[in-house]
Order: sequence, then structure tokens, then C-alpha cells
Amino acid sequence: MNFTLYQSSNGGNGPRRGVVETARGKIETPVFMPVGTQAGVKSVEPRDLAEARVPVILGNTYHLFLRPGNEIMSAAGGLHKFMSWDKPILTDSGGFQVFSLSKIRKMRDDGVEFSSHINGAKFFMGPKESMGTQRVFGSDIAMCFDECIPYPAKYDYARKSVEKTLRWARVCAELERAPNQALFGIVQGGVYAELREQCAKGLVGTGFDGYAVGGVSVGEPETELIKGIDDSVPHLPEDKPRYLMGVGDRLQIVEAVARGVDMFDCVMPTRHARNGSAFTDCGSVPVKAARYKNDFAPVEEGCPCYCCRNFTRAYVRHLLNANEILGARLLTIHNITSYMRFMERMRGAIGAGCFGEFRRETRERLAKQNA
Repeated sequence: MNFTLYQSSNGGNGPRRGVVETARGKIETPVFMPVGTQAGVKSVEPRDLAEARVPVILGNTYHLFLRPGNEIMSAAGGLHKFMSWDKPILTDSGGFQVFSLSKIRKMRDDGVEFSSHINGAKFFMGPKESMGTQRVFGSDIAMCFDECIPYPAKYDYARKSVEKTLRWARVCAELERAPNQALFGIVQGGVYAELREQCAKGLVGTGFDGYAVGGVSVGEPETELIKGIDDSVPHLPEDKPRYLMGVGDRLQIVEAVARGVDMFDCVMPTRHARNGSAFTDCGSVPVKAARYKNDFAPVEEGCPCYCCRNFTRAYVRHLLNANEILGARLLTIHNITSYMRFMERMRGAIGAGCFGEFRRETRERLAKQNA
């Protein structure tokens, strides 16, 4: 993997444009990655993603390790062939499940003992198991196995977690990878600036292809999320991609890009679609609401997606309220397209030297909806 940074400001800690080159294609940054946890972005097909101009998706090591498992994945020829997706894939390491499944896991120095959320079966995952699984998957970008801690967390807990994350990262860096597979380290440290600095510098000292800001979107207020970025990014190299994990709110994405972040992922576009909400340039539209019963306009005027080209708010609302799967599918197509267009406009604004105006206009448009 190569990363070319061809436009940046503030020493790389301001808005920047670049391109991540993988064996399966180029990823222009800043970029948003739809989440395909179970080897599929919920309710849509690879051709829908291709039409929406999605350059990269995310898969999850923990979930795919349990189901379908490494044996089937290996027999299928890897994750790309298994799900018929020929563009880049980034796989999370399973470290987020250390946080999200805290009630059914037990921490060890060398990894985590989980009880399967599917059937309760016991299994172990550490850096060796996570990297071995990601090697079988053949993802283009693998993530180091880390400990994602909750909010709030006491200083001593966060300190020990950083030490563990750095120790595991060094193990991950030494293990065999799939051909052309890049590896990103993950900065942890909770709300403690000195711990995030320590973690970032430790990871850079080991050396990775890219770096992620982890331990955010775990229940903290937005001010702490932004602080986590500010406490991490300045300690990361300018010539490597930076990835803010699990963040999909548009205003938060803009603020992160303003601070030099390149990559994002979140379930928001797909989850909100299943709940009946559409993302637009002016905020979310609750299409499922009664006021759209007789609204025969597209979900968003001017949107080129399949949903907006062919169907109305009234029809999509009818499908959603009748529990027809097509309703969620159409809104998901729209929401993913909307996110891709948003990121494309942001890249264009950076390229034109008017990101500040883009940032201000985005805040003003979304603030009107919340007024």
C-alpha cells in the first residue's frame, strides 16, 4: 500500500487530500467507508455500492471469525471472492468488541477470552489470532488488535490499556500478512492527552502503514471526541493515512478533516435507513413520518441515486410502514450515495482551497434543521 499526500495544510494537521493505493484500487481521501460487518453492507448488493461510487468497505474480524469462520473463508478464496467485491476492504481487528461485548469477555495479558454472542461457546482472540484471521480474509488493510476502553475510564486503567495495546501492536507488526496487506496501528488512551501521545509515539516507533484514532464513539460527549483527535493526530506522521474509527456524524467528520483526518467508517447510513431516515445536504429526513404520506417528490431533489431517480417519498414511506424490505434497501442506497457525494464535495473544497467555506456552510445548513 502507498499513500500519496498531494495537498495539506498546517503541517498535515489541517484539511488534506491524498490517495491510498492498494492492489485492488485507489482510495481518494478524505473517504467514508460503509460498514459490511458480516461480509455484506446491510440490504444492498456490491453493484449498488459500485453505482454509488464506494471505493472501500469495512468488514469485522470478530464476527466473520465466528460466522462463517476461517475454514470456509479460506475455501472461498478470501473475503473479496466470498462476497464478490473486487475493490479494497479494511478489516477491523475485533478490538472494538473488547468494548462492546465487555459483559461476555475476560481480559488476559495475551488477548481476550470471549463467550460467543451467538451460542455462548468460549474462544480466545489475541493479536496472533486476529492477524491470522485477517490474513485468511486477505483484506487490503488490516488493523492491529487493541483494547478499546469505555468512557469514562480511570487513568490507571487507561494507562495499563495503552501499555497492552502497544505490546499487542508490536506482536501484530511481526506476524505474517496476506500479500499486499497493509497494517494500521490504533491510538488509545481515553481522555488522557499524555496517554494518547505516549500511544501514538509508541506506534510510530514500531512503524505502520497507517494510524487510527480509536477509543472514540464509546459514549463520550462530542467535546471529548474532538479532544481525542486533538490529542492524537499531531503525534502521527504527515505522510501516513489517519483513520478515525466509528465516526459518521457529518459535522464530526468535517471537524475531524479540519484536524488532518483522512478516513472514516460508521453504520449510520445503513442503520438510519432501516429506521426510516434519509440523509440529505440539509440534514436527515424522517421519510417514515406521516407528513410524507402524499409527498410525491424524490427523497432528495437532485440526487442521482437509483432511489431518487425512480421513486417518491410517499412510495418509500409506504414500503417502510408496510415492513417491505425494499423500503430499507432504497433508503440505504440513497444514504450511501449521499455520503459518497458529501465526501466528494469535501475533497473538491479542499482542492479548491475553500474548505473553510465548506465547513461553515455545512454547519449552517445542518443547524437550520435543528433550530
